[in-house]
Amino acid sequence: MLDDLLERLLSGEGGPAADQVGLGMLLAAAHNQSRERLNQALRPLGINVRGFAVLLALPMYGPVSQRDLIGHIGIDKSTMVRLIDELEDGGLVSRERVPQDRRAYSIVLTRRGEQTLTKARRIAEQTDEHIFGRLTEAERQHLVELLRRLAEHTAPPRPDASHPR
Repeated sequence: MLDDLLERLLSGEGGPAADQVGLGMLLAAAHNQSRERLNQALRPLGINVRGFAVLLALPMYGPVSQRDLIGHIGIDKSTMVRLIDELEDGGLVSRERVPQDRRAYSIVLTRRGEQTLTKARRIAEQTDEHIFGRLTEAERQHLVELLRRLAEHTAPPRPDASHPR
């Protein structure tokens, strides 16, 4: 359910400028509601959306430094440190020394982390179905296309953007 202000902005009561504000607010409201629903669903596993993102990233990038995870996921340094501490306390990841650099650690998914990731993926699929279930497959694909275009347009430039891979 949308709050009264958002309803009024989207109804056109605020004029053309308010329509644009309303669209941004609608996108933010959808994001906040879907994130909260997924956080609630993941809570029994001892993780939240950000923890899920770390667990998803580790199989893709392999054992990786916290610094590299920050770049891959886009979480700030202090949040990442706290997040890795929480995941490590939960037995989902471990920090392992990098043989080539005794000061550095790699973040590694543990067996328990792999099991939690499997459960979290199922929960995310169920949550997505609950959130997006009223959309047809074509509408979902179109929404993904539109959101991807918005995200690409609004994303800050990557530091390595001048060096394509």
